[in-house]
Amino acid sequence: MRAAALTKWISEASPRSRARITGVVYLAYFLTAIFAEVVVGRGRHVAYVGVNLVAYAFYVSVTLLFYFMFKPVNRRLSLLAAFFSLAGCANELLGLFHLAPYKINSLIFFGPYCLLIGYLIFRSTFLPQILGILMALAGVGWLIFLSPLATHLSTYLKVLGFVAEASLMLWLLVMGVNEQRWKERASASDRAKIGPGGAPGTRRPARSTMQP
Repeated sequence: MRAAALTKWISEASPRSRARITGVVYLAYFLTAIFAEVVVGRGRHVAYVGVNLVAYAFYVSVTLLFYFMFKPVNRRLSLLAAFFSLAGCANELLGLFHLAPYKINSLIFFGPYCLLIGYLIFRSTFLPQILGILMALAGVGWLIFLSPLATHLSTYLKVLGFVAEASLMLWLLVMGVNEQRWKERASASDRAKIGPGGAPGTRRPARSTMQP
């Protein structure tokens, strides 16, 4: 019941409030992930796995919140971004439990995810374009991390990724989104779904060229 009430409350919140909720959940992910690496450490395996489970639960939540945030910009790309992020989280969780039948670096999923989120932010009009540029650069950086160049650039790429995501998180936490512009994008998206016929998925019948 509490989860249903919370979901209803979030869905009824204003776009700016939902964006700030996203920032809060994003911050919770950051803090939990840092706590797992710095305080708990990989040496205490059970505790490390437990804290990481909480961290990835937060990241999955951020992914879903981002999907709904950017759905008015481009529904298909927002869904594709969510797919990449969830695939990366699933890969990480399988690795934590040593259940993955393969060995794939999760950055192969999170790189495209950051690129897509960056593009969606850049096109959104309700968030600063610089945040989109930073996220797109972070996505490129994570993909470079998979190449031999990572040997010389790993520290810079990690800093870039952290700065990009932290900047987005802080902006959402403090500023939220431009509510009027978000509503304009959402209204335009709804009109595109309804179409000229006045009902979803309908079209006006073509005028016949045949004379009675």
